[in-house]
Amino acid sequence: MMIGSIRETRRGRYALFDEEERFLFSVDDETFVKNHIREGMTLDAAALAELQRQSDTRRAKEKALGYLSLRDYSSGELYQKLCRVFDEHSAAAAVAEMNRLDLLDDERFARSRVAWLVGQNKSVREIRYQLEQKGLDREMIERVLTELEPNEFEACCALIRKSYLRKLANGEREKVLAALARRGFAYGTAREALECCFEELEREREDFE
Repeated sequence: MMIGSIRETRRGRYALFDEEERFLFSVDDETFVKNHIREGMTLDAAALAELQRQSDTRRAKEKALGYLSLRDYSSGELYQKLCRVFDEHSAAAAVAEMNRLDLLDDERFARSRVAWLVGQNKSVREIRYQLEQKGLDREMIERVLTELEPNEFEACCALIRKSYLRKLANGEREKVLAALARRGFAYGTAREALECCFEELEREREDFE
């Protein structure tokens, strides 16, 4: 197939058209220069596919940099996000490049995420689930959880004080326990935290009286 014409786009890319002025695809400036693309150039299907692959990989890297400028990502999460727009090869190449540039660190990300989730009074079960959803492997998750040792009892107490004291004061203990179970807290931990918070409520009532 012959490249009939080339037009620069508003975004600084180069749109390629065949000899009948049908749009093929666009490439970034690096791919354009590197491959000496010009009008009248003849390429077979494999060569065209390689050009598109190179350009898509370049765009995926630029997109990855954009994502990472906004917030941290784990390698798996970034790969999954890139796969929504690019093919698996381009997404994987972009993630590999971000790792090479030391812009990704899964263990650092895991520690930061665990610390934040602990601050949100999440159960260990919920923390583990959210980290898995970020594409982190289970061995790393368990290692970080063991290292940071989130206190589930304290998290459960804090959550009760923040969200369930009124129900507890109204005698809706079973509803509170059910809500805590849905949030991933073990029954024994939830019951112990509930008793602790209930005793606090009773002391406050006595002081008030």
